[in-house]
Amino acid sequence: MPTRLDRTRVKEHLASFTLQALFIEELGWDHGGADLEVPVADATFDLQAIAHKRGMVVYQYRAGSPDAFPDQPTRQKIERAVTKAVHEHLIVYATHDNDAQVWQWVKREPGQPARSRQHIYYQSQSGEALTQKLGRLVFTLPEEADLTIPDVVKRDRSAFDVEKVTKRFYERFRSELTAFGGFIDGITAQGDRDWYASLMLNRMMFVYFIQKQGFLADDPDYLRSRLRMVQQQSGGGRFQHFYRLFLLRLFHEGLGQPEAQRAPDLVALLSQVPFLNGGLFDVHDLERDNPDISIPDEAFKRVFEFFEEYHWHLDERRHHDDNEINPDVLGYIFEKYVNQKQMGAYYTKEDITGYISRNTVIPFLFDAARKACPVAFGSDGGVWRLLRDDPDRYVYPAVGHGIIWNARQAEAPTRLEVPFDLPDDIAAGIDDVLSAAVIKVP
Repeated sequence: MPTRLDRTRVKEHLASFTLQALFIEELGWDHGGADLEVPVADATFDLQAIAHKRGMVVYQYRAGSPDAFPDQPTRQKIERAVTKAVHEHLIVYATHDNDAQVWQWVKREPGQPARSRQHIYYQSQSGEALTQKLGRLVFTLPEEADLTIPDVVKRDRSAFDVEKVTKRFYERFRSELTAFGGFIDGITAQGDRDWYASLMLNRMMFVYFIQKQGFLADDPDYLRSRLRMVQQQSGGGRFQHFYRLFLLRLFHEGLGQPEAQRAPDLVALLSQVPFLNGGLFDVHDLERDNPDISIPDEAFKRVFEFFEEYHWHLDERRHHDDNEINPDVLGYIFEKYVNQKQMGAYYTKEDITGYISRNTVIPFLFDAARKACPVAFGSDGGVWRLLRDDPDRYVYPAVGHGIIWNARQAEAPTRLEVPFDLPDDIAAGIDDVLSAAVIKVP
């Protein structure tokens, strides 16, 4: 059985669609469970039981063709049929070409209708978001003796029952920000105290992102682990042990300065953390002007419990989903609670920032690479060979093929067998630019 999650191995299994090995070898689940044949309308869906844990069964369905992949209403019917046979379960639907997986779990509460929770994974992704969820489903040997099915269901709930990020999240975030400000001592002016609360949550949210990627001592629960460590060493309660002894040192001396400049005792305290040269973790004017700031451990425990209700990852999916915390969501939140008139702070969405990056950063990198290695950019150089041999890897699909995805299929969109034709006036310009439609600008 595993002693901890091997993130690299998990991602390899996801990419290769070897899900039975993923659950048994990496997550510590057991062999077993009975396969099911589920009839829906004129079709029969064969569900393979790939693993179980204390009676909770994981099923996999692999479509034999594009038409055999069940849509959302059909998956709901399959779900209801499976529930009659095995009450607690998880179903993973895979496309025929191993391009996508739909992980489906259903939340059941007394007196409430069943609510489906799903995660869509595409093979072209890194798998980081799903790996974070699966990290909650790891069972180690010491846990086996006292493990019960309610324990397993609780793990599944923590992995897949992610609250949607809507106005409710924003309202909750605003209340947590207000509550955190109330814990701060050592700053007299209310406006300064509010601003420092915003700064601290800003810092901690950024740290939550990088810890979930394993960048802080390879511990996805780094902040809460260090809070427990400080409390064990120095005691908890309404004192500023975590804030003074750990968090400020992490911000200013750890993340805020190069590794070569860190003292040995700091390395022992923080372990391996990166240097982030962005100014966010520099000593702030409020910290210089108010050297006696104190924040009790209770405030951080409350913030971490709030953050832990969500999954944190960089949004790299083809189709944006609002189930989880990603930079797009945080940008919206920051825009809402920052005083826009006073600070001039407005959130620029990813389509604009992406356009700016593609037309500034990428050309700059190419120019620098061409100066360093001009032969690679010659007529028969390596760069042009890469583009010639596999253009689809480098040319945006919309540019190279027009519409290639079935956008009308909301759940797990599939690649079209034949791309939609371009409009006649646009297609004409591919062979003869002069015959293309001319758009007049008034």
